[in-house]
Amino acid sequence: MNQQTRATLFGLAAVLAWSTVATAFKISLSYLSPAQLLLYACAASLLALLSILAVQRRLGELVPALRLYWRRSLLLGAVNPFAYYLILFQAYALLPAQEAQAINYTWALSMTLLSVPLLGHRLRKLDLAAALVCYIGVLIIGTRGDVLALSFSNMNGMLFALASTLLWASYWIFNTRDTREPVLGLTLNFIMALPLIVLWCALNGELTPVAWQGLAGAAYVGAIEMGYTFVLWLTAMKLTQSTARIANLIFLSPIISLWLIHFFIGEPILASTLVGLTLILGGLLLQKWPLKRGA
Repeated sequence: MNQQTRATLFGLAAVLAWSTVATAFKISLSYLSPAQLLLYACAASLLALLSILAVQRRLGELVPALRLYWRRSLLLGAVNPFAYYLILFQAYALLPAQEAQAINYTWALSMTLLSVPLLGHRLRKLDLAAALVCYIGVLIIGTRGDVLALSFSNMNGMLFALASTLLWASYWIFNTRDTREPVLGLTLNFIMALPLIVLWCALNGELTPVAWQGLAGAAYVGAIEMGYTFVLWLTAMKLTQSTARIANLIFLSPIISLWLIHFFIGEPILASTLVGLTLILGGLLLQKWPLKRGA
């Protein structure tokens, strides 16, 4: 097996795992509040990341790195996992899983738009065209096809979903200046975020007994969405000879995710979701087209 084949397999494993999380979010939220899901998922993810460092024999790096980078870890941890997942889970609590996950895919476009004020980048005409196509897709999903009436199925849910894309994009922009090793850095973020999440839950009366089904769902979300899959994706990106080829695998995820949402949750997949998601993915492909052509 050559290196590129291994990279593709690692990338596909990550994409398949990420395809399950919308379903896992929705099932878990039937037993837990968004804050409770965040608390237990963050704890599970931290255990997963610590196990990875243990296998790599790097646990001894944690304390020195925490002393050196505690401010950065606190700042980034406050964004991800604390604020990002709290808002994302709230979106999933309010919206059908198919709508929340489709809107969530606009985070790559949000990152392009935010790079203008935060990094001083310039927008190309192609970026503006991609933004228009993507957000028309969001509008179709949010109104369930009733675009002219602007009658949103759940405005609060849509705003939470869009806000989560801005937070996720901001996190990755801040990450471009992060000199920490990725797995170690993510572990430090979760270490610093966990007390914030516990405090949030305590202040909001969320530290109450929960059903075992909720804990099982949170453990899956934490280990898969926030933990092990991150390492699979990093490994794929390190092994590949074409970053664009691996990055394009992510376009398989929403298709698989919709099938899982329909099969396990029983949501009827709306035509407006399919049209909107097609426009969102089309806009993202339009934005990447010159890079794809040169890959």
